[in-house]
Amino acid sequence: MTALKSEDLLNLEKYSQQRENLRNEVIALRKNRLIQIGENISLLFENKKTIQYQVQEMLRIEKIFEAAGIEEELNTYNPLIPDGTNLKATMLIEFPEENIRKERLKEIYLIEDKVWLQIGGNDRVFAIADEDLERSNDEKTSDVHFLRFEFSADMITDFKEGTPLYAGIDHPKYNVRTKEIASNICQVLTEDFT
Repeated sequence: MTALKSEDLLNLEKYSQQRENLRNEVIALRKNRLIQIGENISLLFENKKTIQYQVQEMLRIEKIFEAAGIEEELNTYNPLIPDGTNLKATMLIEFPEENIRKERLKEIYLIEDKVWLQIGGNDRVFAIADEDLERSNDEKTSDVHFLRFEFSADMITDFKEGTPLYAGIDHPKYNVRTKEIASNICQVLTEDFT
């Protein structure tokens, strides 16, 4: 995957005109890029298109139209695009009730370091979390983390050949393993290894 450049982006006026269609495109795209781990944690796997949408939204919200501001956003978001040897995901931790969420985020401190993916019988690949900045503090974890999963060439070959994918979390307060990930999701994720 190549990094986004400023010329890949629409100006604010054109983006505003196309925003609804682009939003619907990305919503449809994300349906096949989502893995649920247990009831409260999901991994949304990013690619160039999802990140492009995120950058466009940030430029719109912040009303950024100057070259320096656009480059700053690109520098922030480009690291979230997979580069051919990895998968990258936004991890969302969701508890519907605020008082329960606060308590659970304390209990699952450092959970972001315990998330893994596994291709067939290969070793588990644990996430490298939050490379841009620390999102947990001494009291609790954040409800959003950015994860990178690095795979060996053999693992990537196995995955492209249809070996099943599993996901899980090995945290004492949230220990969950998925069933085999659906083939439609795996097919989409194999495209991130090009």
